[in-house]
Amino acid sequence: MTTMKMGRRALIAATCATLGLGTPVFADGHQVLDSIHFLIPGGAGGGWDGTARGTGEALTEAGLIGSASYENMSGGGGGTAIAYLIENAQSNYGTLMVNSTPLVIRGLTGEISQTYRDLTLVAGTIGDYAALVVGKDSPINTMEDFLAAYDANPAGTPVGGGSVPGGLDHVVAAMVMQAAGRDALDVNYIPYDAGGTAMAALLSGEIKALSTGLSEAIDLSEAGEIKIIGITAPERVPASPDSMTMVEQGIDTTFVNWRGFFAAPGLPAEDLAAYQDVISKMYETEEWETVRARNGWVNIHNPGEDFRTFLDEQEQVIGDLMRQLGFL
Repeated sequence: MTTMKMGRRALIAATCATLGLGTPVFADGHQVLDSIHFLIPGGAGGGWDGTARGTGEALTEAGLIGSASYENMSGGGGGTAIAYLIENAQSNYGTLMVNSTPLVIRGLTGEISQTYRDLTLVAGTIGDYAALVVGKDSPINTMEDFLAAYDANPAGTPVGGGSVPGGLDHVVAAMVMQAAGRDALDVNYIPYDAGGTAMAALLSGEIKALSTGLSEAIDLSEAGEIKIIGITAPERVPASPDSMTMVEQGIDTTFVNWRGFFAAPGLPAEDLAAYQDVISKMYETEEWETVRARNGWVNIHNPGEDFRTFLDEQEQVIGDLMRQLGFL
């Protein structure tokens, strides 16, 4: 577990709390929370990890919270962290858990027994496009190259992902292959417990390609460690301008993975309102724009009941797609 240092506003907030003066509200209307503990249901290096740490960085640097701490709790496709938050609810009112589209998918498949309905919905915060990537030394440079290799030897062209079979990375790969005119169920998908583990498998040559989030791929692509051969954005993304979309390569598919935050069930209404307030204020800060642009994220802000409506609609759409692809 790691912790970020306090900024100037944070120090004032902490002092006020120590003196029993309550939560300060500064002249610009920014309310400072003492701290937020971020629970991350997967390992380091994955999309959940990057989202939680990026959000904590922006909130802290902007002075909206005093300090941020992080805890990675892998296992059960994210179910371990969800169960922990539910079973220890009252002692975790200072905790926000990051999650994303797999929460809906794993609820549909029954891989996890709890769903978003068992948690307090705080807010959806960002969207992250998906990407198909290969190692730096791969002879594959485009989706056309990948499809040629796949057609020559489907079983010998495994695609990895940081989720279980039928999970998000698998569904995205299946969507892309189906749109490319291939049988989605023939894809040799290799599952890993987290995005970082899956990326390591790609770099070691264990898999030929990786289905992942664009934000997880950008830094390694810029460092020359991997090549992004296609992304699911409708148009090119400024954070990775050389990455071609699937659409411009003749594969008519787009997809964006939401990410957002949940709290323990029974969270007091005033605590929920405070979390939603600082997240809403975050979008107005330069610190957030720096984090967002660096990762190629799209702002998708759905607080409270808007978040619930969004999730209900996505559950219906993804359920229909998974049944079409044979995953349900």
